[in-house]
Amino acid sequence: MDKPAEKQKQAVAGQEKAAPVTNAVPGMEKQLADYKESLQRLQAEFENYKKRVEKENIQFKQFAAAGLVKNLLPVLDSFELALKSINSSSKEEEKSAANTKLVQGFEMIYGQFYSALEAQGLRPIKALGEKFDPYKHEVLMQGETDDEKKDGTVVEEFQRGYMFSDAVLRYSKVNVLRFVKVNGVEK
Repeated sequence: MDKPAEKQKQAVAGQEKAAPVTNAVPGMEKQLADYKESLQRLQAEFENYKKRVEKENIQFKQFAAAGLVKNLLPVLDSFELALKSINSSSKEEEKSAANTKLVQGFEMIYGQFYSALEAQGLRPIKALGEKFDPYKHEVLMQGETDDEKKDGTVVEEFQRGYMFSDAVLRYSKVNVLRFVKVNGVEK
């Protein structure tokens, strides 16, 4: 080999063996660390954003479904009233086979309809025998009682109330007992 080519190879090899270049610009490491920290924060914020948007989408779907379910509640009420009137209109021995089949059909439709609403998140509010809760019950009537233990107890439910997920969709319309003293004396 000729000497100039050999010297060139040695020079190239010498450059490869040279010590690593230190930061030519002062503060470059700090700036790189700042960029890295900023990127990590941005990634965390983006992940939080995605979770928030997903949660908002779920809430929106529940809100939209709540409107539908609320519009269907009068139909559910009508089924309940029809079943009550059919069952109380005559004695069992007076019912014809056709009426019995009609009642069974209504009961099946009511059950299916109620199950479909329940699957969407509808739950009835328990009222009868419970203490009055202004967040779930609407007082239409008040009765009087001389028993202090029964004060604020729901004794009649005029219209059933419903919850949808964790929100009241419709308040229960109720009759509540109110404690009164008889002749100024508690009994």
